[in-house]
Amino acid sequence: MTRKEIFAEMEREFGRVPVFFKEVAEEVLELEWRLFKKGELEEGPVPKKYMQLIGLGIAAATKCPYCTHFHSEMARLHGASREEIQTTILQARGVAGWSTYMHGAQQDLHEFKEDVRKIRDYIVERESRKAAA
Repeated sequence: MTRKEIFAEMEREFGRVPVFFKEVAEEVLELEWRLFKKGELEEGPVPKKYMQLIGLGIAAATKCPYCTHFHSEMARLHGASREEIQTTILQARGVAGWSTYMHGAQQDLHEFKEDVRKIRDYIVERESRKAAA
């Protein structure tokens, strides 16, 4: 597709050519547009609201004001509540914070994985006992 054809498609989709696409290099524009459509516009195995909340969590953790704004607005568009958005942000903060602790302490990855496996197995067993009672 030519730049003109891609931009015409964007105009049909959004009513305009988004500013963030105007500076994309000619040689990758078609690829970037295809990837954007697949990730942001098309239905997939994860519903759009949750995909946008995932994007928001990543954007918040990486501190990208552009992506944070985009994914917040798109999450709202797809029905995310204020509480879901706040929970997503808190989850991103928690993951980023614990990652900082783990990396800073140089936690042994093998030991960590074994610990998580034991925790998971314990929870499965506990829930199984509850269900049987």
